[in-house]
Amino acid sequence: MIPFNKPYLTGKETQYIEEAVKSGKISGNGVFTQKCQTFFEQKYGFKKVLLTTSCTDALEMCAILANIQPGDEVIIPSFTFVSTALAFVRQGAKIVFADSYEDNPNIDACKMEALITPKTKAIVPVHYAGIACDMDKIMQLATQYNLIVIEDAAQAIDAYYKGKSLGSIGHLAAFSFHETKNIIAGEGGMLTINDDRFSKRAEIIWEKGTNRAEFFRGEVHKYGWVDTGSSFLPSEITAAFLWAQIENLEKIQKKRLEHWNYYFANLKDWAKKHHIKLMTIPKDATNSAHMFYLVCDSLEQRTAIIKHLKKHDILAVFHYISLHSSPYYMKKHDGRALINSDKFTARLVRLPMYYELDVSQVVDKLVKYAE
Repeated sequence: MIPFNKPYLTGKETQYIEEAVKSGKISGNGVFTQKCQTFFEQKYGFKKVLLTTSCTDALEMCAILANIQPGDEVIIPSFTFVSTALAFVRQGAKIVFADSYEDNPNIDACKMEALITPKTKAIVPVHYAGIACDMDKIMQLATQYNLIVIEDAAQAIDAYYKGKSLGSIGHLAAFSFHETKNIIAGEGGMLTINDDRFSKRAEIIWEKGTNRAEFFRGEVHKYGWVDTGSSFLPSEITAAFLWAQIENLEKIQKKRLEHWNYYFANLKDWAKKHHIKLMTIPKDATNSAHMFYLVCDSLEQRTAIIKHLKKHDILAVFHYISLHSSPYYMKKHDGRALINSDKFTARLVRLPMYYELDVSQVVDKLVKYAE
């Protein structure tokens, strides 16, 4: 069976975990945590980085930092994972769902201004597949209407927009190191802070609402409970695992991009023949090769392709069900039709993508599909 995803191990993960254990410091914010955070700050230009136990936790920190209150409105795409919305729903916000572009699952920035009201507090663009949203337009609207921009960059490690790292453009951003991502920690995430007004409070929220981090740096004589927060920081074991992945980031990215390019080059003619659209990369964005997806001509065609691949022991999967139509939120949605989001819900299929994949086997079986 060719799975949809297979975690890649570099060989150093257990060595570094053992080092962390033997150091006697395996709770959060130790040597490996600090090494990971420093790496991301220096390589990608993030002003401040805090590792978290998940991307969901990073988003929850963003919602607290943005001071989201009951009745505030937050604009997010409907075609995204539930975590994007959940972080703000828990603060009492009303979610205003935005549609995707016709040819791209990302939030349609051209239609966003019509969704802004006096109650709008934040915009949360999701860089689907690690492909950049139109951040110029989004940041322009944020400046014009005094909004906070929180990049959901769960899939966007090592991805850029006009030469700027995704996650460095908005005021805040959240990344994922879940086992399905390019570099992994099993579970794990990261908050990036690009606006100085959030830096000090972020560290307090991260440390259960205490100024513990300041205490250990010798900046205060004692620490105590000074704000809200939770236990958002991961253990050193998680950070040690992640450090082994970080050391191999360029190697991993190179291999994934090779897989992506092979898919694209060898499926173009087949896709055209079957009226299937391949994913494309906008001119202002780079390709982080997080995934390779197809947009089928219909739900029936997608179902048939998934079934065809499964018959050949290849697991391809669809993705999000539009959140505006979810059982939990559909009655709270304002009733607008989000036709592009629904289109991707019904017609998008993701092909296997992982480091050790023999991509030629997937292509060979896929091109044998005939309607």
